[in-house]
Amino acid sequence: MYSPMKNVKMFFNYLITHLSKLCFLSLLAAMAMKASRLSTQDLHNLYLYLQNNLTSLTIFSLPLALALTLYIMTRPKPVYLVDFSCYLPPSHLKVSIQKIMHHVRVIRESGMWLENNENDYLMDFVEKILERSGLGQETYIPEGLHCLPLEQTMAAARKETEEVILGAVDNLFRNTQISPSDIGILVVNSSTFNPTPSLATIIVNKYKLRDDIKSLNLGGMGCSAGVIAIDVAKSLLQVHRNTYALVVSTENITQNLYLGNNKSMLVTNCLFRVGGAAVLLSNLSKDRKRAKYELVHTVRVHTGADDRSYGCATQEEDEDGVVGVSLSKDLPTVAARTLKINIATLGPLVLPISEKLLFFVTFVRKKFFDPKIKHYMPDFKLAFEHFCIHAGGRALIDELEKNLHLSPLHVEASRMTLHRFGNTSSSSIWYELAYTEAKGRMKKGDRIWQIALGSGFKCNSSVWVALRNVKPSPNNPWEDCLHKYPVEIDI
Repeated sequence: MYSPMKNVKMFFNYLITHLSKLCFLSLLAAMAMKASRLSTQDLHNLYLYLQNNLTSLTIFSLPLALALTLYIMTRPKPVYLVDFSCYLPPSHLKVSIQKIMHHVRVIRESGMWLENNENDYLMDFVEKILERSGLGQETYIPEGLHCLPLEQTMAAARKETEEVILGAVDNLFRNTQISPSDIGILVVNSSTFNPTPSLATIIVNKYKLRDDIKSLNLGGMGCSAGVIAIDVAKSLLQVHRNTYALVVSTENITQNLYLGNNKSMLVTNCLFRVGGAAVLLSNLSKDRKRAKYELVHTVRVHTGADDRSYGCATQEEDEDGVVGVSLSKDLPTVAARTLKINIATLGPLVLPISEKLLFFVTFVRKKFFDPKIKHYMPDFKLAFEHFCIHAGGRALIDELEKNLHLSPLHVEASRMTLHRFGNTSSSSIWYELAYTEAKGRMKKGDRIWQIALGSGFKCNSSVWVALRNVKPSPNNPWEDCLHKYPVEIDI
């Protein structure tokens, strides 16, 4: 097992033993340019001077050596993305909009759904949302929701999540040839389904992970939790050297189908679908040669201290006591504000100096000269080649495309992911990255911005750089349908 203190002691023993030679060689190297001008007698006198003042030179050099040692031991360790895998549900779980509407009508007529005097009006509302959502005719819902009557039991929910998680992780291990015993860190995120034992423990038990595994299970953190999980794994990889981290992102649909009459809660039924992703991270230097990407930055913004942010997306009971996720009218405003804070934090880290200067000049003019001047929106196309915007909904993608001045090509991966797989919550950014790989667009040196928004309210970003021309891994979720995409989406 890696021991930082052991390495420090070894380094200092080596340093003390050879410090005299290091000092002497360093000074000679510094005078190399002038050596040709020195006579043999001058060199001899210099050697005698260094020999007589060795103690002073050693004391003088010790702080420098100590500072260098501390820098070497504490500098951030590169984090590599070896590979990732997105779950592709079986074909019998596919649903079209027509099938969903037929299913909804049967459920309401059977009495499972609360009756309402505005029954036809609500059906028209649901159908309209589905048609305008940007979702296609081949998204997936879990097996329990295909059944009549519905199966929304704990057993059905557990079955859905286990099939998603184990399907993604199995494929990841198969593609990377990594043994489960090599995994030192495990981070799992699922917002609304958190059984006991935890989802992380399910993975530990299934793959017989080692006893000293550092495992975490993140719950209730919304659609942006995938980036949070990456950030947590990155932090742990800085502490625990020479190991692998497995990150799993998913969401559960079985127990989260809303069966009430509140329109703001019915929207989530129209958007969320089955999906999940497994990501293998490494801090081993040897993995750089085979890794796809290196993690450059993670930026997390949480505005939950503000009451409007806190309450804009809340799981609660409606007026009839039916549990669902309520979306408030403040959501667009809150999302825009949180996004701006994230961009303001990320911009100085990734933008070229020309964009930083333009932003600063505009800020000064607005602050001191003309308050009516609009804030300058930096051109993030100069910082990134690829954008993975959380496929939370058509309106979200439209808004980010407009505000960031992106082209249709930049948001193609997000739109096509929403069309093919729906909103898969925290894992959607990985389906988007898989789409870009499948299209053969990922070249060495390309920079990728993954950005996701979620309840709380949170906006989180992760920035990657491609270490090579990336090809899609086996069993890429787009393999069977890539020839159909991109598709035209009706407005």
